[in-house]
Amino acid sequence: MSDDDAEEPKRGERIAKWLARAGVASRRDVEKMIAEGRVKYGGKVVETPATFVTPGDHITVDGKPIAAPERTRLFRYNKPDGLVTTHRDPEGRPTVFERLPPGLPRLVSVGRLDLTSEGLLLLTNDGELARKLELPSNGWSRRYRVRVHGRVDERALAALIRGVTIEGVVYGPIEAGLDSLMGTNAWLTVSIKEGKNREVRRVMTHLGLEVTRLIRTAYGPFQLGALPRGAVEEVNAKVLRDQLGLDAPKRLREIAQSPLLDEAATEGPRRPPRARNASMGPRRPVRGREGHKPRGG
Repeated sequence: MSDDDAEEPKRGERIAKWLARAGVASRRDVEKMIAEGRVKYGGKVVETPATFVTPGDHITVDGKPIAAPERTRLFRYNKPDGLVTTHRDPEGRPTVFERLPPGLPRLVSVGRLDLTSEGLLLLTNDGELARKLELPSNGWSRRYRVRVHGRVDERALAALIRGVTIEGVVYGPIEAGLDSLMGTNAWLTVSIKEGKNREVRRVMTHLGLEVTRLIRTAYGPFQLGALPRGAVEEVNAKVLRDQLGLDAPKRLREIAQSPLLDEAATEGPRRPPRARNASMGPRRPVRGREGHKPRGG
């Protein structure tokens, strides 16, 4: 145990970690906010992310007070195309967080989807959890349905399982297969584990294919399922614990074993035990502001 870890229980919690758990952003992004002078503690600009805070301290980001971290929550969101995955866009484009339905806590995304990409986006009120779920070391696959235009070479798709290097960037093993073909248009299923920036699009371009639609259908054990376009569903607390509690890193085990999650899991009427999967949440999803019905894939 380091000296910092030994002192932390006495001195409180580092402000960067506290703000991440409060859902402001990932710890890395919070550190950037601090460097930009956007965070104040007790009315004074915070100069270092190593500043310690204790319950009841007054902390603001961009002049807005930040409430203390609540129990960890995770949501599935069916992102429409045309939205950027950020809280603020310098170009003034509509963002994911502007289009979420009211009544949700402050949320951050687990990874991102491009402006024109659609489908499953995980959202959480815990920036520490978001960072953990993004790590390639989890070994979680991101699965996509991809519509492409061009001549599909199935042998080239199969060869992606060995990985590929494009303009000096090394991409790990990619599972890709042809689902359907109509003329020069085709639907593919593609699974990746690293999730590098624009990975699927760049690999398809490398194969001479133009991506005309990209829909994420799964992120690790969490599925898009029949979630309507623009809708949000909270992942059941028991599912969250089951999926993250066994083989997860220490922080995730702590989250999964939290008595707050146990308490949340027992809320509401009890039902007989039955099989569940990670995509299950409340029976009535909350629709986004667009209120669109789901489109066909």
